[in-house]
Amino acid sequence: MSALGPVTWPPAPIRTERLLLRASEARDRAAFVELLASPEVHTCLGGPRPRDEVERELPVVPERWPGSFVVDLDGVMIGQILLRRATEHLRPAAAGKLDLGYLFVPRAWGHGYAAEACAAALGWLDGTLPGEPVVLATQTANSASMRLAAKLGFTEVERFWAWDAEQWLGLRLPVTLAQDCARLRP
Repeated sequence: MSALGPVTWPPAPIRTERLLLRASEARDRAAFVELLASPEVHTCLGGPRPRDEVERELPVVPERWPGSFVVDLDGVMIGQILLRRATEHLRPAAAGKLDLGYLFVPRAWGHGYAAEACAAALGWLDGTLPGEPVVLATQTANSASMRLAAKLGFTEVERFWAWDAEQWLGLRLPVTLAQDCARLRP
């Protein structure tokens, strides 16, 4: 995975009804350790990293690179949204496209925060890099992630086997192209 491309980073914070998407700060380090070392968060992601390894390797200001948004609820980090160019993806259909990823701490699950934050990040992307298709991969066993992908407008491209589980690859067409196709339907 690599950078987004020609974008100014970080952008101005993005506000939603309940959340703030912003660049990472030093105060987020403990939440990143929790995210990256959580067995619950990484159940469908190949397993967590050892906490001592994460704490040792994570910089003071973690994940501060183009395409990495902290999801902030009332001044506290509850998750991360990732937008990266899929230069070396397992599936040819994803190669070169932007890839959407997300991680949320377990206490934030089930409240609609992922849908709200991902929709805001995709809205920002549509305004910043118009015409970019976006892919999303998730395990088919992750029913919450499958529902989120559908809600965000991703449609199945293929299923494949990786990391000892069936994976789902979805594609979200560029908004302008998707809108044009919708207008042409009878």
